Amino acid sequence: MGVNKHPNKHIEAAIEYAESKGWRLTKTGKSSHAWGRLLCRCKSRQGCQISIWSTPGNSENHAKQIRRAVDKCEHEDL
Repeated sequence: MGVNKHPNKHIEAAIEYAESKGWRLTKTGKSSHAWGRLLCRCKSRQGCQISIWSTPGNSENHAKQIRRAVDKCEHEDL
């Protein structure tokens, strides 16, 4: 992975799921509210992306949102 793991186990599992589907994780800058960003295989502006929050209100729901977004991505066949 090359990037630090997310401190929450539910969110880290969702990130690993996304990576297994070909998504890539990028860390955001220190001034950002997001911990990182997941980008789908499509490397154009039309590609899907998901912000990963460092401290979401409900980490299990955030992990479910990540998995749903990965499953809905229309660029999986690239």
